[in-house]
Amino acid sequence: MIRTRAVGDTRALAHVPRRVVECVVLGLWLALAVLWELTCPLDDEGDGLVRRTVTCAAFLMAVGYLLTGVRRGPARELREARAVARATQDVLLRPLPPSIDGLTLAARRLSVSQGADVGGDLYEAVATPYGVRIVIGDVRGHGLPAIGAVAAVLGSFREAAYDEAALDGVLRRLDRAYQRRLRDLARQEHPAGGGREPENPAAEEFVTVLLLEIGADSDVRALNCGHPWPFRLGQGAAVPLTAGEPLPPLGAFPLPDDLAPHLCGRLPPGEALFLHTDGAEDARDAAGRFFGLQDALVRTLSGQPPGVPVSPAHVARQVHTALLRHTGGRITDDVALLVLRNDRNDRGARGDRARVPAQSGEPALRRARSEPSRR
Repeated sequence: MIRTRAVGDTRALAHVPRRVVECVVLGLWLALAVLWELTCPLDDEGDGLVRRTVTCAAFLMAVGYLLTGVRRGPARELREARAVARATQDVLLRPLPPSIDGLTLAARRLSVSQGADVGGDLYEAVATPYGVRIVIGDVRGHGLPAIGAVAAVLGSFREAAYDEAALDGVLRRLDRAYQRRLRDLARQEHPAGGGREPENPAAEEFVTVLLLEIGADSDVRALNCGHPWPFRLGQGAAVPLTAGEPLPPLGAFPLPDDLAPHLCGRLPPGEALFLHTDGAEDARDAAGRFFGLQDALVRTLSGQPPGVPVSPAHVARQVHTALLRHTGGRITDDVALLVLRNDRNDRGARGDRARVPAQSGEPALRRARSEPSRR
C-alpha cells in the first residue's frame, strides 16, 4: 500500500510543473497586455482603437485558454474512468469465445445504466470434463447496484462448474454463494450486536438462474430457478424449451433436497438454443406494447436459406436490433441474449465428430481432428 501511494503521489507531482508553466505563461501574457495598455502614449483615435483591439484580443485568448483547460481536465479524467470501468466490466462479464467444444456462441447485452455494459444480468459458458456448462441469470433490480450479486454468482459458477460432477452440485454452490452475499447485505442494513446474525435478512433480494449442461452426446440437461426457458431454433421455427415447472429463484426459498436435472432431449447438429433474460420479453414501446420475442426470432429464421444452419451471430444481432427499434432505445430493464449452436456431427459408433461449416459473419471454427489415414 505504501508503494501504491508513492506511485500515486509521483504521478500527481508529475502534473505540477506543467500546470505551473501554464499559469506562468498565462500570467505573462496578461501582464504584457496590461503593460501595452498603460505604457503606449495616447494618440489619435485610430491608434487608440488598435490598442483596445489588441488588449481585448489578448484577454479573449486568455479566457479561451482557461475555458479549454477547465474542460480538458474533467474530459481526460472521464476518459480514464470509463477505461477503468470497461476493463472492470470485461473481467466481471468477460466476452465469450466464438466457439467452445463444438458449440458456436454469440451474445449481446444491454444495461439500463448509461455508459455501462454490465448490469443485473449475467451469463457464462465453460467447457468442463462433464460437458459444456452454461449459466444465465437475472438479479433483482438492474444497473450498477446489482453488480455485486452478479459477481458473487459468476465467481461461484466459474469454480463450481469444474469442481462439481453433477449439475445439482453446481446449483447448490451458487445458492450458498448468494446466501453469503445476502447475509453480508443484512449485516450492513440491520447490524446486530455481539456478533449475532441479523434478525432481518435481505429477503427481498433474489436472482433467477438457468443452468444448462450439453454433454458430449449433445443431450441437454437443465436446472431452472425462476428463469425464462430458452427457445430451440431450427428449420425456421422457434419453440420454447420447456421441461417442467421451474424452482423458485435463489434467495427467495431454500433449495429442495431433490434437485434432479431436467432432461431436455438432444440438440441436433445445426440447431441452436436462444437464451435470454426477462428484460427482452418485458420490453415495451411508447404505447406500452410488449416486445414479441418469439415473433422476432421467427422473422429472423425465415430469412435463413433452406438447409443452412442457424447463425448465432446473425440471430443475436437481429433480435438486438429489433429490440432497440421496438423500444426506441429506451429500455427499462437490463437485457442479456445468448445463442449457442451445436456444431457436432456424430459419425459411426466410434463417436468421431465433424464440424458444421461456419456461416457468414462467424469466425471460422477449428477443424475437427482428422481421421486416421488409411494405408
